[in-house]
Amino acid sequence: MSEYQQYRPNDEYRPAARFQETAPLSAMAVTALVLGIIALLTSFLPIINNVSFLLALLGAVFGIVGVLATVRGTRRGKPLAVSALVLNIVAFAVVLATQAMFSAAIDEATSGPSAVGASSEQPSSEPQSSEPQADYSNLAVGTTAELDNGLSVCVQSVETGLSNYDGSAITGVTVSYANNGSSEASFNLFDWKAQDSQGAQRNTAYYSEATDDLSSGSLAPGGTVTGNLYFEGDVSKVLYYSSLFYDSSVAWTVA
Repeated sequence: MSEYQQYRPNDEYRPAARFQETAPLSAMAVTALVLGIIALLTSFLPIINNVSFLLALLGAVFGIVGVLATVRGTRRGKPLAVSALVLNIVAFAVVLATQAMFSAAIDEATSGPSAVGASSEQPSSEPQSSEPQADYSNLAVGTTAELDNGLSVCVQSVETGLSNYDGSAITGVTVSYANNGSSEASFNLFDWKAQDSQGAQRNTAYYSEATDDLSSGSLAPGGTVTGNLYFEGDVSKVLYYSSLFYDSSVAWTVA
């Protein structure tokens, strides 16, 4: 090497190499992940999952924003953002499925059994149809209505012209239950109402000379019970209610 090296100004004043700055982590992705976890953990809880629905919806929006930011390179954490988005979508789906399941269970519990057939002990000159009767709102007295839970109900007889202690007119109705199902079935005097010719419907009334009143209870499989109901005034129809939350679909017309 020579004693005198060639002088190169650029060597002395060469600037230091710049380090590339790391993009910050996407706050939207982190928020979406937290919301998704909370929504998924609470998505199975009735009522509370209404809030879970909103959290999952909000988390999905944040997740989409986070994914877009990471794709553009302004934020890092793309796997986190994608995972958060998927988690919120799953939570959203679980909430919908859970609410549908609980809604179906509530409807089944409150709707009560439906009539699926009717039979009469009295002989008829007309041939019986093999298809179930569609309309059970005008059954004849003595016809048994068969419900889909195995319970059979019947208005056996109607007695008019009764007089109460205050002289008011009373109509007596004899009804029966038979449990042909495999589980217990309930019976109650509040299952019944009477309708007059004007369409007014009434609950049972007090009758001073009542005998063999229908009470309330449950029937074991194969059990039967018969009792009397009493209504004020004249009766044109007797209605059976299988549920307190729905209108009657089974009724007997009083001639």
